[in-house]
Amino acid sequence: MHGVPWTLLAWEVLNAGSDHLLARLDWSRSDLLAVFPFRHRLEMKATLAADCLTLETTLIAGADSPVPVTFGFHPYVGLPDLPRAEWRLQLPALRHLMLDRAGIPTGEEDAFAAFDAPLADRHFDDGFAVLEEPAAFSLAGAGRRITLEFLRGYRYAQIFAPEGKDLMALEPMTAPTNALVSGRGLTVVEPGGQFQAAFRLRVD
Repeated sequence: MHGVPWTLLAWEVLNAGSDHLLARLDWSRSDLLAVFPFRHRLEMKATLAADCLTLETTLIAGADSPVPVTFGFHPYVGLPDLPRAEWRLQLPALRHLMLDRAGIPTGEEDAFAAFDAPLADRHFDDGFAVLEEPAAFSLAGAGRRITLEFLRGYRYAQIFAPEGKDLMALEPMTAPTNALVSGRGLTVVEPGGQFQAAFRLRVD
């Protein structure tokens, strides 16, 4: 929740076990509504298996108004003991979001062919529209593969691989940057309705 101190986010644990956690966040307090003025409830379930972590998020809109859906995650990954230049990045075919000088999407898109090559000296800080669900994004090398699977609800992605840094982010997003202002790619949940999204991070 950008712009909201974590101390204000009072998650309530509903159920917990050795391989799962279910928590709820009630977005109805006045201090939270001052930041994002739409009453809703979030329920998030994390499920851990031997080779993967699955995160499922459900947004339940309040009864008084629609709720725009604009959340995402920032999973950072890397491959230890292997030079960044030798990391192999695999991306599905996507639509590349064109940006203005301020880094805001203009609404124009270009085709982006499926990518499967060493990262080498390439760097990314790019937004994309996802063409199909599920979609898989992978980083591989030295006998290991890390895959981020968009299972449902995430129609956009941000790929961030900064130059000279041994890390990258494969970020699932429900809407593109600035969607609350532009309305482009924005899903709106009607009062009392629900929106569900899920992604999985797998290590092979």
